[in-house]
Amino acid sequence: MTEFELKFQVDPHDRAAVEGAVARGRSTRERLQALYYDTADGALAAQRIVLRIRKEGPRWVQTAKAPGANTLERHEHNVAIETAKASDVPLPRLERHAGTPVGALIDKALRAAGQEPAEARLMPLHATDIRRTMRQMRTGDARVELAFDRGEVRAGDRMHPLCELEIELKSGSPQSLLELARRWRLRYRISLDTVSKAARGERLAKGIEYGEAVKAEAPAVDVHMDGPQVFRAVISACLAQILPNASEVAAGSPEPEHVHQLRVGIRRLRTALRELSDFAPAIDPAWEPALVDAFRALGRQRDREQLETTMLPQIEAAGGPPVALPKPAEPEPDPAAVVRGQDFQLALISLIAASLPPEEHPPGAPQAEQQGESARKPLRARLSKLHRQVVRDGRRFDALEPEAQHRVRKRLKRLRYLAEFVAPIFGEGRAARYLKELRPAQDALGEHNDAAVAISAYREAASHDGRAWFAVGWLSARQPQGALECRAALDKIAQARRFWKP
Repeated sequence: MTEFELKFQVDPHDRAAVEGAVARGRSTRERLQALYYDTADGALAAQRIVLRIRKEGPRWVQTAKAPGANTLERHEHNVAIETAKASDVPLPRLERHAGTPVGALIDKALRAAGQEPAEARLMPLHATDIRRTMRQMRTGDARVELAFDRGEVRAGDRMHPLCELEIELKSGSPQSLLELARRWRLRYRISLDTVSKAARGERLAKGIEYGEAVKAEAPAVDVHMDGPQVFRAVISACLAQILPNASEVAAGSPEPEHVHQLRVGIRRLRTALRELSDFAPAIDPAWEPALVDAFRALGRQRDREQLETTMLPQIEAAGGPPVALPKPAEPEPDPAAVVRGQDFQLALISLIAASLPPEEHPPGAPQAEQQGESARKPLRARLSKLHRQVVRDGRRFDALEPEAQHRVRKRLKRLRYLAEFVAPIFGEGRAARYLKELRPAQDALGEHNDAAVAISAYREAASHDGRAWFAVGWLSARQPQGALECRAALDKIAQARRFWKP
């Protein structure tokens, strides 16, 4: 079967309230003790497959899970295991999943690691001990299961506490589940989390707290898709980058790469919402300010780091005096607090809903969305317009005001992202050659913009430290030449072969 589930981390101040809300009505409580297995070389984890043996009250269940169509869907297969005594701990057997989609994925993962499934040796890697409060309820046209988990994951002598809320679809509409999730987010401080208990245990066993930053991947689009299908595939791909990185940042990751990749994902998502809006008339205007506010708040620390690590060494190498940039008038926002903020979380939940395909309707009900015309024609028009605008502004780039130059840079990024999104529709080889022609301009405009940001920062610093005027003058003197280099790089885009042309 396919599982659709949202998981949330619960703010410490709201844990009692959330647990109490789940416990209302006909709820149950049980203890869940699980052992997670893999091969010694991690063949299953490498393909994001989970294999566990769990004691659920008095019974034992073997479960295998594997990635589904998107970040929030998983293939799942459960098998009840009989034991002579409840205290007996059964061993995992892969053949219990034979003939199922998960079983096929397990076989594929093992063979990819050079192992025959019948000969694979499994070993326990980590364990969880959870006290679960659970309640099933109807919401809209769906039946969902609410589960509040409190406990721990252990690997050797290491332990990590767990406190999570899970909302799982048992039957009916995912949209009804997501509407319920929105209501719960309005009441309680909960934040989306894509890190499974299995992944948490795997990290614990390796002695690491956070996962690697997730980079953008191409959306699953093809030439036969209509506009709404392309829109959903692109939004889904953007969320596949945003949600894992947001989970790490919300958990307190100090790694700049998590914040950087989260901001890249938000920028790509905003491009999709803007450039593909004709394919999705139901876009909520509230999404844009929520995404912009989070993007800017997360960027403040990055801008300062860019000044200190890139610009300051260049200025000092040119003979400039050392200058300490003044501290911001207001404390820099905590990235974790930004990501856990209500507006951002509500926008993410709504965007998950926007990424899902239309629901099937029973006989006699209004028909689901029909396959429309190919998206190629409107996409050609959109790509052509962005290309023309970039080329037009490039020809007079050195005469533009800094604000207008920055708009050219943002438009060039939108052109790049849109081209990446739709490359498979028009031919990935041709698209790759076009994207290669954009890179020199992207690099030149990026450096030019960083210098403009630095001039503003050092001009502000000069009001407190006169030595900062050296940096202002040195950087300002270089800007005209930098603008000419940007213009030259942009001029070359005019000659690039437009891959979307017939």
